[in-house]
Amino acid sequence: MKLLLISNSTNPGESYLDYPKNNIRDFLGNKPVTALFIPYAAVTFSYDTYEQKVQERFREIGHDVVSIHRFPDPVKAVNEATAIVVGGGNTWKLLKTIQDNGLIEPVIRKVKTGTPYIGWSAGSNMACPTIRTTNDMPVIEPASFRAFGLIPFQINPHYLDANPAGHAGETREQRIEEFIEVNSDLYVLGLREGTMLRLEENKLTLIGARPARVFRHGSSP
Repeated sequence: MKLLLISNSTNPGESYLDYPKNNIRDFLGNKPVTALFIPYAAVTFSYDTYEQKVQERFREIGHDVVSIHRFPDPVKAVNEATAIVVGGGNTWKLLKTIQDNGLIEPVIRKVKTGTPYIGWSAGSNMACPTIRTTNDMPVIEPASFRAFGLIPFQINPHYLDANPAGHAGETREQRIEEFIEVNSDLYVLGLREGTMLRLEENKLTLIGARPARVFRHGSSP
């Protein structure tokens, strides 16, 4: 499999998808690729708007995307895709719409036979066994929490250690520790902003200037 799993789309003060654009270009290669874009995580803006935002950055690096909502048969679009790109937004809406369109198994088959997969934020959560380590509110109810399961562990994107001053609620670390207490068979990788994971030729690489944190049941992070 070939996976590029990005924590966040935009760093403070930068344009959309600016910081990972060169990694995306290198991942897809020198030959121009028109990837199939899955925009279903969008909630407060249209799929057309989302497609245009992503197109602008991909075209800048010599590639392109076309949104799956342009196709009358989304399963056929996945089966014929040369690359699959899953954007961020609300992970619950993303998963439900993927389920409603019958895309779980087609995407798994395509990616496991070598089709490159790029996801950021919610799109990275979709590569995990489930979406239960997303940070998003469940604004809609999917049929199950099961995601693509392309990797054998969970990602918590946008991971941060700090708690805002004056905030008395649980930290991100405490929330993840609750997860692994209840789900002791799964471990969680806290993927900090500005970083990403690249899987290629069975080698998983952490890219970026910040370390990640791994949470396993019974061990210190």
